[in-house]
Amino acid sequence: MISFSPIDIIIISAFFLLVLAAGFMSHRKNSNAEEYLLSGRSVGLFLFILTNVATWYGGILGVGEFTYRYGLVSWFTQGLPYYIFALIFAFLFAGKIRESNLFTIPDKLEESYGRNVGMLSALIIFILVSPAPYLLMMGNLISMIFDLNIFISLFIAIFLSASYLFFGGYRSDLFTDAVEFFVMFLGFAVIIYFSIDSFGSLNFLKSNLPGSHLDITGGTSLTFIIVWFLIALWTFTDPGFHQRCYAAKSKSVAKWGIVISIFLWALFDFLTTSTGLFARAALPNLENPVMAFPMYAEMILGEGYKGLFYAALFATILSTLNSFLFLSATTFGRDFIYKIKKVNRNENSQIKYTRYGLAAASLISILLAGFIDSVIQLWYTIGTICIPGIIILIAGAYYEKLRVSSKFAAVEMITGISVSILWLVLRPYFSDFEFLSEIEPMIFGMTAAVLVHVFGMFNRGFFLKHKG
Repeated sequence: MISFSPIDIIIISAFFLLVLAAGFMSHRKNSNAEEYLLSGRSVGLFLFILTNVATWYGGILGVGEFTYRYGLVSWFTQGLPYYIFALIFAFLFAGKIRESNLFTIPDKLEESYGRNVGMLSALIIFILVSPAPYLLMMGNLISMIFDLNIFISLFIAIFLSASYLFFGGYRSDLFTDAVEFFVMFLGFAVIIYFSIDSFGSLNFLKSNLPGSHLDITGGTSLTFIIVWFLIALWTFTDPGFHQRCYAAKSKSVAKWGIVISIFLWALFDFLTTSTGLFARAALPNLENPVMAFPMYAEMILGEGYKGLFYAALFATILSTLNSFLFLSATTFGRDFIYKIKKVNRNENSQIKYTRYGLAAASLISILLAGFIDSVIQLWYTIGTICIPGIIILIAGAYYEKLRVSSKFAAVEMITGISVSILWLVLRPYFSDFEFLSEIEPMIFGMTAAVLVHVFGMFNRGFFLKHKG
């Protein structure tokens, strides 16, 4: 049973008020579309890093669950591959994205492959950036702490993230992320301090953890590792990465902001992975590992410190919820409504339609969050289905030699997604065939997309031109 003292409640409430203040106070009057959607493309290195790091950890309870169940393999599959792909993204894509002076991934795909591909990609991006999983986590924590009905908690959570975005746009997102960055690091630093003070460090973990928990591969199969590395390809299709590069003050800020972020991700991963390991060692028989962080905080932290740690959990989730909600609103309002409209297309209408998108995304997220059973399953399904359809096309959009025609781009997008969905549905029927049953839908989807893309490049005469 988790209980909260009045001091804990005050600290958590103060955090919410601080976030609201940062969001509303950062609002600029008379902003144009570029200001509202990308903070005037003037984001400097410091603010770029803060928001880039803060928005990367929205699934913090899932991090706790994964580490509790499997140990260091959590970092090896959920941390290391993302550092590698983020580094590649920084040097190969960040500068090109900033140079393009566009607003969204669908903008770039439309420019490279035509209107139909751009519109179809907008639908895929809208699904990829669904804030529903993060809203559900926020709602569940609010419900637990304040003893409220889940739907009331969801409405409170959406107010805490959408209200200032409506007025301040991306600038409000940036400044609230900056607050949340410091709170999330502080909260996890506190729980690690108390863990080491109470139990010591490595010797306690060695004595109380299963041996596989301190093995970076966790005794898992090569297929398991490969699949998680493939899922990390999400990095290249992450609309948040693209948004932050579009908003950066310069190519240099975009590139080096990501590189520096990697070191801070590694530091935060150390804090969260260590917390998960201590939770497994101290509480070896949890019935629900998704509650590993909250239950461990209940055990190890005293009055006030527990409130600070919960503020850190909220900060970690809310920073991602903010970003995904605004990305979802931008996709809905600007990439759909604004582009479909034949009249009233101007600076003010982009802001207006994005605000419509904010309202629509909030409502859809509340409805989805009210009926979602598993956050992790939702992430897995969304990534598995959507990533194969657009990842190679994004690379081609920025490197012309890898580009295919508009016709092949549309076929590739539909094929990658369709094959992933088909195997997702059919795989349970092949459970008696060990090799087939271990192949993830994303692998089939990616293979199909690659084949279409290669055929499309043959169709352009690419390989003939570059023979020899």
